[in-house]
Amino acid sequence: MNSKYDIIIVGGGAAGFFTAINIVEKNSKLKVAILERGKEVLSKVRISGGGRCNVTHACFVPNDLVKFYPRGEKELRGPFHQFCSGDTIEWFEKHGVKLKIEDDGRMFPTSDSSQTIIDCFLTATQKLKIDILTNQSVQSLFEGENYWKVETNVETFSCEKLVMTTGSNPKIWEMLTELGHSIISAVPSLFTFNIKDKRIKDLMGLSAFANVKVKNTKLEASGPLLITHWGMSGPGILRLSAWGARILAEKNYQFVLQVNWLNDLTFEETLEKLKELKLEHSKKGVSKKSPFDFPNRLWESLVLASEISEDTKWADLSKNQLHNLANQLTNGEFQVNGKSTFKEEFVTAGGIDLKEINFKTMESKLHKNLYFAGEILNIDAITGGFNFQNAWTGGFIIAENIE
Repeated sequence: MNSKYDIIIVGGGAAGFFTAINIVEKNSKLKVAILERGKEVLSKVRISGGGRCNVTHACFVPNDLVKFYPRGEKELRGPFHQFCSGDTIEWFEKHGVKLKIEDDGRMFPTSDSSQTIIDCFLTATQKLKIDILTNQSVQSLFEGENYWKVETNVETFSCEKLVMTTGSNPKIWEMLTELGHSIISAVPSLFTFNIKDKRIKDLMGLSAFANVKVKNTKLEASGPLLITHWGMSGPGILRLSAWGARILAEKNYQFVLQVNWLNDLTFEETLEKLKELKLEHSKKGVSKKSPFDFPNRLWESLVLASEISEDTKWADLSKNQLHNLANQLTNGEFQVNGKSTFKEEFVTAGGIDLKEINFKTMESKLHKNLYFAGEILNIDAITGGFNFQNAWTGGFIIAENIE
């Protein structure tokens, strides 16, 4: 059987659906199909944001928005001027989905359910008569003269234009390599650090705003750091993992993490502050109460790690102990041995080399009528709705430029 379409979209995820809907809304005469290899479509949308679907982020200036993308910052500037977070909000409202902004800038449907987004997409595709074909695992791609042939495990399709939105699918990347595209190999991004250290052993669930660095590199990030039963997580750590995705992979996830629990205070400034505290609180016990803005239990642990016993009074601190404590507070070194996936939000750095894409149209520079959107490209972002925004923007631009 040979099913003929004007446009075939391979990949039934966020980018695929958004692209298809926008294409047919712009030109209802086009016959469009979405091919999905799994039994279900939009499965990543369902679990994203803990089942609430973090649709986008309340950052409305393209030049600010691109700063959240370790890979893709330069390339997305133009596309975000065409379709940014504000346009996303407007698009969903027009399609009956209201979004709300949380304190940290993340945006969710007011229903707090990813099902709302899924229903929105399924309703639109049904209304627009877009064919959704599941259990279609692509086996080969063939470029003919003015047409594409897509062979799946079930049947063979042909189309004038082909859109690839398959995310981090190694099998598809392999097929695209055969067509001459370069693939930047995939490494994990957005992961937490495995650390066994007695300073944090019994502090699971504690959080502090900290500055974190990877020793002997330029990698650095700030943000809330969460102590977990396997080590460290939280926005600061995830940011560091995203920016350091390649470097940390090369290190095989074995490295020394330097933590400044006081975020921007230097060793010298902290030492001065400790000397003042020594005079002010001379008769009080050092370990009893944190004089800084982070949990008492963490303070107590760092005091003990500075070779200061539990019953030592401020007045009795030696010069050496003050130095040790200032060092633990501003430059604590933790050995990282491995990583863990952050919840279900498995994001990879890697994909089609961005030099091979025309970002005005999202078309391949190597093959006419071949388009890409979403995580199939070497674009990824930190957590907070940014990866979805990349999918929406890419899909919108394809729809504007495909005919």
